[in-house]
Amino acid sequence: MQKNTPAERLYNGIIGENPTFALMLGMCPTLAVTTSGINGIGMGLTTTVILTMSNMLISILRKAIPDKVRMPAFIVVVASFVTIVQFLLQGFLPSLNAALGIYIPLIVVNCIILGRAESYASKNKVIPSIFDGIGMGLGFTLSITLLGLLREFLGAGTLFNVDILGKVGYEPITIFILAPGAFLVLAFMAAFQNKFNLGAAKRGIDPSNSVSCGASCASCGNTMCKGRRS
Repeated sequence: MQKNTPAERLYNGIIGENPTFALMLGMCPTLAVTTSGINGIGMGLTTTVILTMSNMLISILRKAIPDKVRMPAFIVVVASFVTIVQFLLQGFLPSLNAALGIYIPLIVVNCIILGRAESYASKNKVIPSIFDGIGMGLGFTLSITLLGLLREFLGAGTLFNVDILGKVGYEPITIFILAPGAFLVLAFMAAFQNKFNLGAAKRGIDPSNSVSCGASCASCGNTMCKGRRS
């Protein structure tokens, strides 16, 4: 049975079902805007706000939206919040709005947002849906910010636009801030997480399960545990 506690929803979005590394969703903005850490944070937090608000409203209206028109209704809800957020960025953060460009309006059809609306918010109560949106949004933010920082560090020798390696004569590897570099860094990061999950599975540990095993397998009541009484 799926748990709906706020802590579980946050853990699920950040670790258990990370949109970027576990589900491989939202690849278009992930690969396109992560040329720097600042762009990653900007896109991630923008998506988090829209995802959280969309989840909340869709959950509130879940019983009022006819099943036959649920996807058009979801898109209208998401598009409304995207428009509001874009106006706010244009008014208060014009440089970030210019850097993210066309990828802000494209949040309307982002697989992460529509996927959570369809699979979770439309089937669950408001509070769990809000925390599901926050968790998924933070998971997306952390992953694309890390991706952007690695690309920026290797491709320009900076972190958050602060020169780090220029004084030691580092020659930037330009490919990492180009499109091929995005695929390369993402592939290595996804492979690292898969290796972690595979290693945990071989040891009989479910990485998405926050319940840890006690010291004594004889007293363990977890039926999923690999340990058995001798």
